[in-house]
Amino acid sequence: MKFLYTLVFSILCFVSYGQSIIGQWQTFDDKTNKKKGIVEIYKINNLYYAKIVESYVSEKNAICESCRGEKKGQPIIGMVIIENLKKDGSEFNSGTILDPENGKTYNCYIELVDNKKLKIRGYLGVSLFGRTQYWIKR
Repeated sequence: MKFLYTLVFSILCFVSYGQSIIGQWQTFDDKTNKKKGIVEIYKINNLYYAKIVESYVSEKNAICESCRGEKKGQPIIGMVIIENLKKDGSEFNSGTILDPENGKTYNCYIELVDNKKLKIRGYLGVSLFGRTQYWIKR
C-alpha cells in the first residue's frame, strides 16, 4: 500500500511539474479570433511579466501612440504588457495588463486552464467587469 501512495504522489508531482505559464503564447483577436501575436511570459524574483515578441496586426516598427507615461511612443514589439503578477494557488493575480491598442492598463489575473491554454482576465475594479481572452501555448 505504501508503494501505491508513493507511486501516485510521484505521478502527480510529475504532471504538475510540466505545467507553467512561463513561455511563449499565441494571442487572438476577441471578435475575429485571428492570431494577433506572440507574448512571452517570464519570471523575475517571484513575479511574472509578459512582453510582446511578435505582432501579426501591426507593422514591425509600430509604436504605442495611445500609451501613457514612459510607454508612450515606445515600440510595441518588446513592450512589457503584463507586470507584477503573483502566484496565488492555481491563479496568478495582483498584477496589471496593458492593452496597447487603447493604451489603458487594467487589473489582471491569469489561470492555467491546461498546459497549453491560459485564461487571461483584464478588469477595472472587480473582475466581474472586464474581458477574458484565451492564449494558446506556442
